[in-house]
Amino acid sequence: MTAAQWLMLALKASIVLIVVPVGLMGTLQDATSLLRRPGALLRSMVAMNVLMPVLAVLLALSFALDPVVKVALIALSVSPMPPFLPKKAAKAGGEGGYTVGLLVAASVLSLVLVPVAMSLIGRIFHIEVSVPIGKIVGIVVTTVLAPLAFGLVVRRLAPNLAERAAHPVSVAAGVLLVGSALPLLVVSWPAMKTLIGNGTLAAMVVFAVAGVVAGHFLGGPREDERVVLAMATGSRHPAVAIALGTAYFADSKQLIAAVLLYLVVCTIAVAPYLGWRRRHLADTRKLIEERHHEQARA
Repeated sequence: MTAAQWLMLALKASIVLIVVPVGLMGTLQDATSLLRRPGALLRSMVAMNVLMPVLAVLLALSFALDPVVKVALIALSVSPMPPFLPKKAAKAGGEGGYTVGLLVAASVLSLVLVPVAMSLIGRIFHIEVSVPIGKIVGIVVTTVLAPLAFGLVVRRLAPNLAERAAHPVSVAAGVLLVGSALPLLVVSWPAMKTLIGNGTLAAMVVFAVAGVVAGHFLGGPREDERVVLAMATGSRHPAVAIALGTAYFADSKQLIAAVLLYLVVCTIAVAPYLGWRRRHLADTRKLIEERHHEQARA
């Protein structure tokens, strides 16, 4: 195996490992929570699976983008939320149960919504659509549903073990993710650099920021759920996007570069929002502590 193949293998392993602690700290009730809240489920699907594909199509039609960038944005717009999002959402004050429920709902529904969305988009661009549903099912199961189910089963059978193992597994997954992703970005940078220009960065920033805004305002009245949907709407599962995109673009290296470039742009573009949410979370916790101290003195 080449160095790049080893890096990809390590990256895939880290993505799987990242989801396991979510299951170790969650419950089956969390995983099915959105099924009992049809309003919240509908809002999340509108944000992720209606507004974002529409925006991606508008950007593809309005900007003289490189064809691979158009394909990447459209593929990202119909992909489910990424498996590494729960950890990031927790740091920004996201509610854990809602995050797990959204992860499961978005992943399962993507098996139906992705072919439907791609068929409609194909009609707009007058192209024949062939969705690699087998690949998508494999990716969703191996990177989301299977590791999540494993964590939930361990928590059910051995709750003390799950409690002790969650943090070490999360740390190990984070180290493996960074250790594999950074070299992969370095290797892919020459290809990523060729895509910059013709409005590529502007289109990606608009896509990311619009996703965050749409998710925030459709996330409902609870602040800790708004931040989760905002992040989920702006960032998507890169492996699903690559699987979809390679069905329409022969140069897989260029497509991977386009998806990686979006991940970098998205990370930078949404940083102010995440910083604001973290400051808000810190201020809220400080206020609660001050009230507790006042009540204790009284």
